[in-house]
Amino acid sequence: MKVHIIGGGNLGVSIALGIAKFSKNNQVTVTRRNIASIQYLSEYGITVSNDNKHNIQEADVVILTIKPYQVDTVLAEILPVIQNKTIASAVSGLSLEVLQTKTNFEYPVVRIMPNIAAQFGESATCISFPEKYKDNAAPIVDLFQDLGTAPVIDEKLMDAATVLGACGTAYALRYIRASMQAGIEIGFDSNTALSIAAQTVKGAAKMLLEERVHPEQLIDRVTTPQGCTIVGLNEMEHNGFSSSLIKGIKTSLKQIKG
Repeated sequence: MKVHIIGGGNLGVSIALGIAKFSKNNQVTVTRRNIASIQYLSEYGITVSNDNKHNIQEADVVILTIKPYQVDTVLAEILPVIQNKTIASAVSGLSLEVLQTKTNFEYPVVRIMPNIAAQFGESATCISFPEKYKDNAAPIVDLFQDLGTAPVIDEKLMDAATVLGACGTAYALRYIRASMQAGIEIGFDSNTALSIAAQTVKGAAKMLLEERVHPEQLIDRVTTPQGCTIVGLNEMEHNGFSSSLIKGIKTSLKQIKG
């Protein structure tokens, strides 16, 4: 598949690298106004251009990884030169209905919400599309399954998916940072503390994904009566560990919805 990514920021680059590393038989073009910082992508066989229309007529899918305020300008530029191309939007808060209106209902549209772990083949990419575009969306779902997981969800949950799956990357990293800082306080150097904290999170996530059980079931395996784990968990909860995370996620969702 020929993939044309407009928006060579963190997310667009992560998707491009993920496709180059983990998906086969694809050709990728990434566009950005200033290409100096993404020239290295050519080492992975990715075409880089400062022209949004470069190679676009050959593309099977156009992926938008741009800011909401850039959408109208970009669409005005590319719509006259593309026909029958599937447009996959990773633009935060841009609904399928609005995207279809902006494209005059003449193009198959798909809404995607990947995260920057795509470049490591570990993105949680939520996807939504109108039923009439199911066949057009199928290869996009397959593509993002190569880059991690790609559940198809109801569009009304896409803003929530943005918070849980995309913003969630930052939340998880903040936990790792805090754990690293605690590790330094209890005696580790920073590199060792970070390595232990990150690998511990990776292991916990792998257990959940492979065993498909509730987190508390795995927590029960680690905690013992009067042990050090349960007293630590209780202290965290007394200080609002779970509630602060839940509040943060809900606040982020309010920000998206305006």
